[in-house]
Amino acid sequence: MTDHAAMTTEQLGTFARASAGAVRPSRVRTLARVATAVFLLDVGTKVLAVGLLTPGHPMPLLGDAVTCALTRNAGAALSVAAGYTAALTLIVSGIAIAIAWMGRRLTSPWQALGFGLVLGGAGGNLVDRVFRAPGPLRGHVVDFLSVGRLPVFNIADAAVMTGAACLIAVVLFRTE
Repeated sequence: MTDHAAMTTEQLGTFARASAGAVRPSRVRTLARVATAVFLLDVGTKVLAVGLLTPGHPMPLLGDAVTCALTRNAGAALSVAAGYTAALTLIVSGIAIAIAWMGRRLTSPWQALGFGLVLGGAGGNLVDRVFRAPGPLRGHVVDFLSVGRLPVFNIADAAVMTGAACLIAVVLFRTE
């Protein structure tokens, strides 16, 4: 009996070591669900913003503190690198591919959440870069949320920043 019990314990240890690097389906699903939700919410709100808002005419949501103000951004966050829209498009595409590839190696649900937020936001802004005027790889991103003195942003921008903060917290606090 004891030989059988020892063998079972040894087999379990081998299985646990072999499984440690395996894909965690629940984490991959979390990443995919979060990315999809952010992507759809971002694209949907941009369609509404373009259809309902007029540039230069902000619409108050919460008094003057939060307004909807339609703008187009050729650059990255804060309109940095406005002359490099094609390069930004390629860089964001590379980041999205890297996150999708890394998704199989996630070690924590917080990583799945963080990477899902970044991937969904990157995808939402990438759609604008590819399909909006002035043309493919040069499209301007639709921004429409204005909070206080912050630059105008969109759901994708908020998701990317939140996802990055989540990933930084994972590293700093070693959250499993």
